[in-house]
Amino acid sequence: MRRIARSSIGLGIAGVVAAATAVVPANAVPAPTAEAATADIAPSLAKTLSTADGPTTVLVHGTDLASANDAIDASGMSKVTSFDKISVVVARGTEAQIADARTQPGITYLEGNTPIEFSQTTSNAATRGEEALRTLKGADGTALDGKGVSVGVIDSGVDPTHPYLTNEDGSSAVVSNQKVLCDFTDSVCTVQEVPNNVDTDTLAVGGHGTHVAGIVAGRPTTLSSGDELHGAAPGASLVSLSTGAVLFIVGADEALNWVLENHEAPCGEGVHAAECPPIKVTNNSYGPIGGGEFDPQSATVKLQRALAAEGVLTVWAAGNDGGDGSESLTNPPGQDPTGGVLSVASYNDLESGTRDGEVSGYSSRGMDGDQSTYPDVSAPGDTITSACRLYLPICSTGLDPQDGPGPTDIGTFNTISGTSMAAPHVAGIVAQLLQADPSASPAEVENAINDTAHKYAFGAPYEAAQDGGTTSFDKGHGLVDVVAAATQLGGSATAPAKTKGKKRR
Repeated sequence: MRRIARSSIGLGIAGVVAAATAVVPANAVPAPTAEAATADIAPSLAKTLSTADGPTTVLVHGTDLASANDAIDASGMSKVTSFDKISVVVARGTEAQIADARTQPGITYLEGNTPIEFSQTTSNAATRGEEALRTLKGADGTALDGKGVSVGVIDSGVDPTHPYLTNEDGSSAVVSNQKVLCDFTDSVCTVQEVPNNVDTDTLAVGGHGTHVAGIVAGRPTTLSSGDELHGAAPGASLVSLSTGAVLFIVGADEALNWVLENHEAPCGEGVHAAECPPIKVTNNSYGPIGGGEFDPQSATVKLQRALAAEGVLTVWAAGNDGGDGSESLTNPPGQDPTGGVLSVASYNDLESGTRDGEVSGYSSRGMDGDQSTYPDVSAPGDTITSACRLYLPICSTGLDPQDGPGPTDIGTFNTISGTSMAAPHVAGIVAQLLQADPSASPAEVENAINDTAHKYAFGAPYEAAQDGGTTSFDKGHGLVDVVAAATQLGGSATAPAKTKGKKRR
């Protein structure tokens, strides 16, 4: 890949929302002293209410779903949607109605619908993914390419007909194409299935989701230049959940909730897993600019913990805010200590294809000394070539457009950078590892990735990690190593089985 000007599309769930757990975040606005119990409220929502001049969208957390629904009815708010498995109801109401909802029985937390933004050839040599593909086999006896695993990509959308996402038989790597639609004027939020030939990645930040999807599971492709490339898991299937161009936390959480409810059969009941495999990992290349404190009460955290409990890993881009370790700038939900939640920093191989490069300058750092804020691992995110039609806004920021294999595939690939590009490397690698060992738990997969990461020397020194091994505030445990991680899991056809480590996080 040739060096280009970097376009880091800022990561952004500008405010991870809140969920009801027994732990109260340090930054939560405390409940006022009153005769009636009053639920905590997220600081961002408190700020929004102080300046609101009309109805506001809120996420109301209950001890159970009935309590949340009853509070909406009692306060007179309008229901938008609900996340039934985590007892959260989204509604719109006035400041007085929201204040009333806080006092209703069984209500534990309220958070606002904050805006989010996206963060911006896969470097298979640096991760040893190419070596794993050539030399290792999955439990099914086939090459370690992610076959039998679907990856949920929550992003701007996807072009299912792009040549990089087209199988040899002409079918698409995208087995399920979902569109999140939220109209807060009419108080409705739904996830709708669209045909697999519909491009959902054409709006204001169009191109981001298709680029990310190609990094996860781009099929082996020869460009018109003769260059050959493929995604991290070129045999994995893709489930696209398009949140559109203008992101808000409710839309992204709606997508996570859809995965929670549909991961076992993402194409619907009756569709065989061989045709449409279960979702085992989601990629989330979005978050708040400037990082923020981890909120264990947020709906996002509640959803990803529920997913981990059901065997689905969640991968987050760490963020594109750089830093020097004096403060935490990493994506808040990625800081979750739950096993199976991974935060990914961006590695730059300096165009060498080696494993001894550096942490990308834009990659968000954690706070030196507070390991809870550190990225978990690094993966290539600098100058990554993937599916990207030049006429789309995000794709036009890349300065290395290339033509695809067909005569009409003009400007269908481009090279851009960001932790948005690092995270899908890891999501694809997770698919490879779960093909190697389908019985591995989310915590065991994360442990294998962290334990075996390559220790490149650039940047902050490594220190003893609370979860074992060593870590650093800029690059986490190091650069992901597919071969070593697969060997630790014991799913490699060329390596002896090893005893799996117990869940440490």
